Amino acid sequence: MKIRTFRIGGIHPEENKLTHEVATQVAPLPKQAIFPLSQHIGAPAKPVVAKGDKVKVGTLLAEAGGFVSAPIYSSVSGTVFKVDTAFDATGYRKPVIIVNVEGDEWEPTIDRSDKLETLAEHPELTPEEIVERVKVAGVTGMGGAGFPTFIKLCPPPTAKAECVIINAVECEPYITADFRLMMEHADEIIVGLELLMKAAKVDRGYIGIETNKPEAIELLSQKTANDPRIEVVPLKQRYPQGGEKQLVDAVIRRQVPAPPAIPVNVGAVVQNVGTAYAVYEAVMKRKPLFERYTTVTGKQLAKPGNFLVRMGTPMKDLLELCGGIPEGDHKLLAGGPMMGKALNTADVPVCKGTNSVTLISNDEAVRKEPDPCIRCGKCVNVCPMGLEPYLLATLSAKKMWERVEQEDVTSCIECGSCQFTCPSHRPILDNIRLGKSTVMGIIRARNAK
Repeated sequence: MKIRTFRIGGIHPEENKLTHEVATQVAPLPKQAIFPLSQHIGAPAKPVVAKGDKVKVGTLLAEAGGFVSAPIYSSVSGTVFKVDTAFDATGYRKPVIIVNVEGDEWEPTIDRSDKLETLAEHPELTPEEIVERVKVAGVTGMGGAGFPTFIKLCPPPTAKAECVIINAVECEPYITADFRLMMEHADEIIVGLELLMKAAKVDRGYIGIETNKPEAIELLSQKTANDPRIEVVPLKQRYPQGGEKQLVDAVIRRQVPAPPAIPVNVGAVVQNVGTAYAVYEAVMKRKPLFERYTTVTGKQLAKPGNFLVRMGTPMKDLLELCGGIPEGDHKLLAGGPMMGKALNTADVPVCKGTNSVTLISNDEAVRKEPDPCIRCGKCVNVCPMGLEPYLLATLSAKKMWERVEQEDVTSCIECGSCQFTCPSHRPILDNIRLGKSTVMGIIRARNAK
């Protein structure tokens, strides 16, 4: 078995897959569901409901607000309480729709049967029809980035897709939601991959899985053994292998150039394994994206677990299922410890990109006082994008924006490998994020002229 990996940089954080063997539970319905209108990259969705409206599971709450946008559907049935603002994972108040939950009545158009639908049974599904159903269902990238899926399936005329790569890497050290999804819904994921391949008009598919998930590698290899178009690719444990540019390098040995280049410029369409499952449900079951697999984990939790969660469920409800937040000082993250966002409240709802809720102790989270840079070069060695993080951080701190742009800050994927490995505990990533967001604003303003 040949094990592949990407060629530039990377680290190996201590693994804490506490919920690896914990079967997925269906999370109970919340009393009140909160639906942010910005659950994706691009324009926020526009509300199509108002206070007092009755909704069912699968009712459209908000339509796409532009080309790069995605609709939002209700995951619950009940009454719209209000269209308001609430805190999201960024710590800012953003527009939301709040629904008071009453029962669990579903839209009749959704196929709730367990019957596996295969592509062979549905010759009517043209590439265009698949893309349209994915678009209408509001499917976005489920790995965290939240890019509307239909756009990836319609590459620009200057690019031609040659393969679809399913990102089943899950390289964050705590998260196991994708692993449990593979073990529990392998057949649906494979049909989802076949749908993505047909939509992208390619006849080659790959599923990249790190070797710390041998059960998933074996299961999916068995189920695709008779399909020469699909290959399960075992990958070395190495963070950030789940970054799409790193995954493309590991699987097909092609390196994606600096932005604005994207994977399809080298022939690859990359989709998360959760997205493949959502595509199956959207196309074959006419089920909009309103629930997802989420890990709730942390060494201090009494009963960490994996859950199938209706979107809009407050994270505090999930933490209660795991025994509640224990006494003491803790940091709560939406996502994992490497790329997750620190939260100032557990009232933040689960959204399309919420693959994990992670609780870490203050001892684990506390930052040591930074010392001067000792010019060791470790941050350069581990950067998966081949950048010079120490330089980008210094230039950003000094607000030398023109030089920051020249040094290719927009290529940074914000994986945190530089800060993780720095022996001087310098806030390298914090400064680079400031520089990157500032430079991207300058570029947008320049392009608008």
